[in-house]
Amino acid sequence: MAELKRDNVEKYLRSVLGKPVTILSFSRLGETPSDQSAKAYGYGSPLRVDYEVSGRRSCVVIHTMRPGHFGHEHMADRAQVLLWEHATFNRLPRHLRSLDVGGFTRNADLVSLGDVEEFFHLTEFVEGTDYYPDLALLQQGGEATELDLARADALCDYLVEIHRIPGPDPALYIRRIRELVGHGECIMGVIDSYPPDLEFPTPQMLEEIEHLCVRWRWRLRSFSHRLRQIHGDFHPWNILFQSGADFHVLDRSRGEYGDPADDVASLTLNYAFSSLQRSGRLDGALAVLFRRFWRRYLENSGDPEILDVIAPFYAFRGLVMASPVWYPSLPAPIRRKLFSFIRAVLEAKRFDPEQVNDYCGC
Repeated sequence: MAELKRDNVEKYLRSVLGKPVTILSFSRLGETPSDQSAKAYGYGSPLRVDYEVSGRRSCVVIHTMRPGHFGHEHMADRAQVLLWEHATFNRLPRHLRSLDVGGFTRNADLVSLGDVEEFFHLTEFVEGTDYYPDLALLQQGGEATELDLARADALCDYLVEIHRIPGPDPALYIRRIRELVGHGECIMGVIDSYPPDLEFPTPQMLEEIEHLCVRWRWRLRSFSHRLRQIHGDFHPWNILFQSGADFHVLDRSRGEYGDPADDVASLTLNYAFSSLQRSGRLDGALAVLFRRFWRRYLENSGDPEILDVIAPFYAFRGLVMASPVWYPSLPAPIRRKLFSFIRAVLEAKRFDPEQVNDYCGC
């Protein structure tokens, strides 16, 4: 954390209080005040600031959070907690009051966020076409072209490259597996989005799948050595192709690190899903892409262990594809084959890319 200087804190408090402020001292809570700049207090150390405004002395405390486990690894995690605290402290009787919520810049300026109603994300604009139309053409019965093969190879090589970067903290792997099973955007959240009155799948079937996924969570706790850089949502709508096999990726939103199986499952199951909709099984051009991708990834990544851990990642993606919320017009036989696939891969000790049709009951 950069040094907090008197001028920066005075400027910030003036913006919050609407009056000129004079800083008198800084101190960690419980320590002797100093009239110097706040040096090396660090994130997670509450900082008391004594000040004078309109001839009256007062003080405030600047609270921060240090990175750590229990869902506090990322800056966005910590921001979530601090924003929540600002929104709720003053609604509880006898609670100390929250005055504002803000942020530190790289230059140790303090920026107020107290009046913000919503955050926004500003990005560059990139020309291109998402990858899904390529798969849609093959789903209609087209043959795999040289461009189809080149694009599948480029995506495979990209994943191999980014998956070489190890993650910083093995405990983060355990968190990512916990989120895979229990997060609102992942397995349990998707299951909860299924209407309760469906003839298929029944609530009992969904409950059984959830139980299998929890068992996988405990099984994968010992695989924290697999923590790698990933995209985290590597599906065809988040891949934007320009000319040839040149592409950009979009919407990396589930974290910087995880298991490479996340990305591989997300993309390869889309090949199988498109083929199931075309012919009711994995065959033709889409089977070529599926098997080519798997052979190339296993050879170039040197990661055969991915076959031991990918099952719950496939289950997550399969639950999305079989969802009547996300795919309301999906034919019932395809939905049933997806559930056969989910159940089969969760019950298998090791995934075999050559057995997809068997997993689907084809």
